[in-house]
Amino acid sequence: MAEIGDYARNRLIDFLFRGQALSPPATMYAALFTTAPNHAIGSGTEVSGGSYARVAVVSSLANWAGTQGSGSTTVSSGSGSSAVTSNNGSITFPAPSVTWGTVTGWALFDASTGGNMWFFGALAVNKTVNAGDAAPSFATGAFSLVFDT
Repeated sequence: MAEIGDYARNRLIDFLFRGQALSPPATMYAALFTTAPNHAIGSGTEVSGGSYARVAVVSSLANWAGTQGSGSTTVSSGSGSSAVTSNNGSITFPAPSVTWGTVTGWALFDASTGGNMWFFGALAVNKTVNAGDAAPSFATGAFSLVFDT
């Protein structure tokens, strides 16, 4: 399950209650962590080195399912009821050229390096990534974001 990061929570509060502008990121960047991040800005240990790079996922109906259901590309904003979105295509990281260690978590940022963490979560099953392994990937629908009620 995904959680919302402090940056995103604070931006949403400023937008909804204080009338401050909020533009969604045009692209989200998926990141992997060996120590899972938490709400605090700058938390967790992101994978580094060995061909690792965050993966860009453009914010679009084609790339993220609508709240109407898995794989939905419905345009009607707010017409869904699931409070869930997921990736409509695989999210594949570069193949590791060195051992990355045991990946335990993920996050979505608004930049390819640095930037602000919008969402984060723990993997359902930790994954050890060794040099020469196949490129780590989230299958279609596996990268799921739920706004809990």
